[in-house]
Amino acid sequence: MKIELLKLAHARSGDKGDTANVGVIALKDEFYPLLVREVTAEKVKEHFGAIVKGDVERFELPNLGALNFLLHESLGGGGTLSLMTDAQGKTFSTALLRMKIDIPKTEAKELGL
Repeated sequence: MKIELLKLAHARSGDKGDTANVGVIALKDEFYPLLVREVTAEKVKEHFGAIVKGDVERFELPNLGALNFLLHESLGGGGTLSLMTDAQGKTFSTALLRMKIDIPKTEAKELGL
């Protein structure tokens, strides 16, 4: 079954130059392994498509139940150079929470989803 990350996590985002930074935090400890397994750098890059022109890096923060993503070359040069509406990447967290992942129905049921 497909499920939006919104059901599993909350997120925050910001920027540093031309790189957007998105933190994804599991709503429950038991959701974190699912995030680690399904929310890969490759899938995040695919989700954002042409918005992210550079690489996507993922960092795992198990003690926080979180993942942190750096989306390189995604802000049109950054806050002082970009003509983008969101040159600081503040809406990237909401956009990432709209990403859908596939999980088996049995696993979804076990997790109470």
